[in-house]
Amino acid sequence: MNAKTIQGIVRRLGPGLITGAADDDPSGIATYSQAGSQFRFGLVWTLLLTTPLMIGIQMLSARIGWVTGEGLGANIAKICPRWLTLSLVTLLVVANTINIAADLGAMGEAVRLLVGGHVAPYIVGFGLLSIAGQVYFSYEGTVRVLKWLTLALFSYVAVILSVAIPWQQVITESSAPWRYMPDGISLHDYASIVVAVLGTTISPYLFFWQASQEVEEGVRRPGAAELRGNPEYMAEHLARIKQDTYVGMVFSNAVAVCIVLATAVTLNEHGITTILTAAQAAEALKPIAGEFAFVLFALGIVGTGLLAVPVLAGSAAFAVSEIFGWRAGLSHGFHEARGFYGIIIAATAIGTVMGSFELDPIKALVWSAIINGIIAVPIMVVMMHVGQSVRLMGALTISRRHRIFGWGATGVMALAVAFMLMTAF
Repeated sequence: MNAKTIQGIVRRLGPGLITGAADDDPSGIATYSQAGSQFRFGLVWTLLLTTPLMIGIQMLSARIGWVTGEGLGANIAKICPRWLTLSLVTLLVVANTINIAADLGAMGEAVRLLVGGHVAPYIVGFGLLSIAGQVYFSYEGTVRVLKWLTLALFSYVAVILSVAIPWQQVITESSAPWRYMPDGISLHDYASIVVAVLGTTISPYLFFWQASQEVEEGVRRPGAAELRGNPEYMAEHLARIKQDTYVGMVFSNAVAVCIVLATAVTLNEHGITTILTAAQAAEALKPIAGEFAFVLFALGIVGTGLLAVPVLAGSAAFAVSEIFGWRAGLSHGFHEARGFYGIIIAATAIGTVMGSFELDPIKALVWSAIINGIIAVPIMVVMMHVGQSVRLMGALTISRRHRIFGWGATGVMALAVAFMLMTAF
């Protein structure tokens, strides 16, 4: 493969790659670290299971945005009663804001581990940087920066290369996890972490972000609206969406597997089985895997946080703006879309304040996971109906195979919510 071919592929990647990378945010890293440190290789199967389901539902999100020229919020409002639409979007904004707080807290803690000092100024600095990046950068500049930040995830691949992985044991334990349940671990504990992994992998904010980014991509392409009726043009861009989403989601889950494996062989094998934050995981790696692995892990937390916080705030802003009919999009300036940017600023600012008050990371993760788990199922059901609606999608409704994967992902999330409710009592 020559350099021009690689450059062509990279140019075609965008919303799907950024969405997938944003899924491995510091909150997700904390969840994957806990899975590896507590259950060793017994949860690798969950990430293999969610990969095709994640691809299916994210492809649906992107397809809806590209074909209809509107984000998920606008499409949901066309199908659901007003009260239900407002309830779902409100819960999304609350979950995203809590997630922003947890991510900023982890980023500040990671910098403190690297250079020392008090964590609060770092959190405030990252919050201000995230706001400034979205308000003052052009759309093209924002996308370019976010693409570069996806490279931070390779730090976890590098950690894997710096430690010895017992691949035969990985295959054995992940194939039959019930045979290798650690002593003292109850079914309740195992079910809870399974739900946490599923919830952090298939998250509503990713649906809204990718759909809205496809709308932005359409706005930037001259004559895109008129060409949507051209079969060749649509086939070309649906193929781009497929390639972009496949790369982004496979990349995302491959990195998640790397984090589970890294923490399993370095922490679990040395008796460290309780990790509460991503920063704790980085700190615990230092005496076991060495300074190199520790620095890579900590820098990865900062890089993924810088990627994820704008996605979390942006997806909330897109959802709110779409249901109220406000002008939305990073391609608009601040004075053209004040409501949209106001939501970004408010969500990030509130998350920064919450993170600065040393919000309990586990409570933040649990509450955001519960809210995400609850709202994911109805949102996915509505998405499937939109994808199958001739009125909204015209001749470009989803295929039978896509329906199978989409409803499969919806079913898995419904079971996850059921487990969550069952294990709560």
